[in-house]
Amino acid sequence: MKVIPTAIPDVLILEPKVFGDDRGFFFESWNRRSLAEAGIDADFVQDNHSRSQKNVLRGLHYQIEHAQGKLVRVTAGAVYDVAVDLRRSSPTFGQWVGFGLSAADHRMAWIPPGFAHGFYVISDAAEFLYKTTDYYSPVHERTLQWNDPQLAIPWPLDGEPLLAGKDKTGTPLACAETFG
Repeated sequence: MKVIPTAIPDVLILEPKVFGDDRGFFFESWNRRSLAEAGIDADFVQDNHSRSQKNVLRGLHYQIEHAQGKLVRVTAGAVYDVAVDLRRSSPTFGQWVGFGLSAADHRMAWIPPGFAHGFYVISDAAEFLYKTTDYYSPVHERTLQWNDPQLAIPWPLDGEPLLAGKDKTGTPLACAETFG
């Protein structure tokens, strides 16, 4: 597995070895030993799978308690993925990193606990898989404002994004609950 660092050192892009021929392809999407060698020592407890249409923006979500590390990948389509560091003790607090993930490139991303996470669908539709290190806890879920001017994330929007109610009313970074 190839590990590609991002501008925030704790967020990693992972490129698995893909074995393909005229029948299709095969790759290991999760291997504890390979992840440990990449510096990711995570115990995953839950898998999530979402499908979204073009222009859907999901995020920026996090859990203030029971923080989730996420190993994410796209199995159909393509997205622009974003992680925002909400760890006050981090030298990259308040900074974000964005990158493309697609079914075609098979790349995955590691988003550690303490980050808000979201994505925007750039293909006609996208299926997105998340492995998480803690269980979903609705009472602890928070939403960071996706279009906060302080963050100034240049989402590759194609018109107005399609948002869930909670994503329309996210909290700006200046007022958000954060991690120590």
